[in-house]
Amino acid sequence: MLDSPCGLPCGQRVKNRLVKAAMTEGLADRLNRATDRHVELYRRWASGGAGALLTGNVQVDRRYLERAGNIVIEGSQDRGRLARLEAMAEAGTAGDSQLWMQISHAGRQTPALIATEPVGPSAVPLAIPGGRFGKPRALNEDEILNVIDRFAFAAGIARQTGFTGVQVHGAHGYLLSEFLSPRANRRADRWGGSIGNRARLLVETVRAVRSAVGTDLVVAVKLNSADFQKGGFTFDDCLAVIEMLNDEGLDLLEISGGNYEQPRLLGIDGLEPVFAEKVRESTRAREAYLFDYAVAARGVARMPLMVTGGFRSKTGMSEALDGGDVDLIGLGRPLCVDPDFPKKILSGAIERAPDVESGLRVGPG
Repeated sequence: MLDSPCGLPCGQRVKNRLVKAAMTEGLADRLNRATDRHVELYRRWASGGAGALLTGNVQVDRRYLERAGNIVIEGSQDRGRLARLEAMAEAGTAGDSQLWMQISHAGRQTPALIATEPVGPSAVPLAIPGGRFGKPRALNEDEILNVIDRFAFAAGIARQTGFTGVQVHGAHGYLLSEFLSPRANRRADRWGGSIGNRARLLVETVRAVRSAVGTDLVVAVKLNSADFQKGGFTFDDCLAVIEMLNDEGLDLLEISGGNYEQPRLLGIDGLEPVFAEKVRESTRAREAYLFDYAVAARGVARMPLMVTGGFRSKTGMSEALDGGDVDLIGLGRPLCVDPDFPKKILSGAIERAPDVESGLRVGPG
């Protein structure tokens, strides 16, 4: 099953079920352009055997970055900037690999060293001590509409430069995820309140992105199963958002969870107790952090599903796929230690990843 191809609704085909998950690279130059280091990195990962590669955060607004060193796509794109992205896309699609650009806006999770006053749905600061993040300013209506345009523009550039798809980042506490969370979103207009209103920015962004790339490129979304915080985005909210996305022609939904305040995406707890979300436990793939949420989401989702986080063994990955609850397996840290990990797992050369947790720090994507 791991080596079987996966067809997606847009007509694209992933050659196997393993995907290099998004991990922030921090390799852009001082003008936030792709560099030769991106080219080398994605050429190396493409040769490692994964069916698809997801980039780390490509930002749609230079003022609000996830970190220094993010690639940014906004405004006029000169020939030199486009050529750098083309080289990255060519490297990442070698060997029949898919390369999907993850497009994102950091929102209130922009570090204070980049923006002393970040932006968000409301003026609700992150509950993280130390002054690393400033108090956000609430976006106005025109700015929200501009965010949608920025995502669509970046997606169009991804298509133009040879990427085979895009992933809209709606998870991990970045801007689209902030709008989904009633803890961060206190608005009383059409962008806040009910889950339908809180999801409006994500849904309208997905529509604009699809319009920008056409019907034959992959459009994916990364969505939290929950924030795991009291008063935050819940699993019931997640299911409601999936219902909305069912009608938007998505090719893939990646289930994740958490944010900077509660980093469940990395399999660790934050400064406050985890607010548990109850789902029926699966008997399969217990090594994956969020697999049970993906199983529960399968009952609602009509698009292919991917889950990332914790997979280390061939057995665990195979069991996750065998029941049909997920369609693709996301791998992060194992590919930092060994870029050839997918090839080795698929060939039977190894049965599980080496110890990748000791001393390794990987930023969220």
